[in-house]
Amino acid sequence: VEKYRPQALSELVSHRDILSTVQRFISEDRLPHLLLYGPPGTGKTSTILACARQLYREREFGSMVLELNASDDRGIDIVRGPILSFASTRTIFKKGFKLVILDEADAMTQDAQNALRRVIEKFTENTRFCLICNYLSKIIPALQSRCTRFRFGPLTPELMVPRLQHVIQEEGVDVTEDGMKALVTLSSGDMRRALNILQSTSMAFGKVTEENVYTCTGHPLKSDIANILDWMLNQDFSTAYRKIMELKTLKGLALQDILTEIHLFVHRGGERLQMILERPNSPLPFTECSLLSTVDFPPSIRIQLLIKLADIEYRLAAGTSEKIQLSSLIAAFQVTRDLVVAEA
Repeated sequence: VEKYRPQALSELVSHRDILSTVQRFISEDRLPHLLLYGPPGTGKTSTILACARQLYREREFGSMVLELNASDDRGIDIVRGPILSFASTRTIFKKGFKLVILDEADAMTQDAQNALRRVIEKFTENTRFCLICNYLSKIIPALQSRCTRFRFGPLTPELMVPRLQHVIQEEGVDVTEDGMKALVTLSSGDMRRALNILQSTSMAFGKVTEENVYTCTGHPLKSDIANILDWMLNQDFSTAYRKIMELKTLKGLALQDILTEIHLFVHRGGERLQMILERPNSPLPFTECSLLSTVDFPPSIRIQLLIKLADIEYRLAAGTSEKIQLSSLIAAFQVTRDLVVAEA
């Protein structure tokens, strides 16, 4: 992940609009205070570090840039101490400004953020601040209004794939096409996570295929989800419960992941299930009341099911027993099945 961190602004793969704006600020020597926010692994820290490398030469980096992370203490004492003294001292031989990078600024206490707003205002002449955070709502409005905000959204597959291919080529990793798709799907727009999954899968299995990626991350395979759905809709309660518990234990699946995947099936309804039904070598016995009934659950019934799934997800997040929630999940599907049959 660190080996392939982009070093220059030109190497960053996404957010062209933000980069061109920042580039213009730098070339006109009018860099404002910045606030970069968005999910992890989308290039916020890389962007500002690349800016700093462009602004300062290697040997003046240490004296001109102060980088503090959430792992460093950043209570009110640090703001009044090191940050204040760094911002208030001028550089003797070099014109231009110093740069203070506060990474993961949403971990700063309210008091520290309040103390910071005065520092930012007072020393604008010779210091620029760059705050980086995941959640904009955790930064006090007073700081937000003093900075120019840029949102770094999750990366799109089109941008991730070329970069991943570059890394794969450099490292000589064997990746299949479905393996690449799985990497992009599971990382959900987080470049760092994609690289981590790629590295761990290639170290564990040698070849990065869809199945290996899912196994390595402990994520349920599409076929597993199809089986689970089939059992819930076609078997009686105790058989379904037993089979799903066996599968969970065998593959070490978390109910949370199973629930997320099942939600996609129910939510999107038709297309995903149709794909499963059309699998040529499908091992699943499809009866009259098979997955076909999920394809077009009547809207009223699907709504009930989605509400049930939401409740189970909430309970899981609150830390309840997976076994009880699993039986609740099966029950929800069996009630739905009975309703469909009754309506038919």
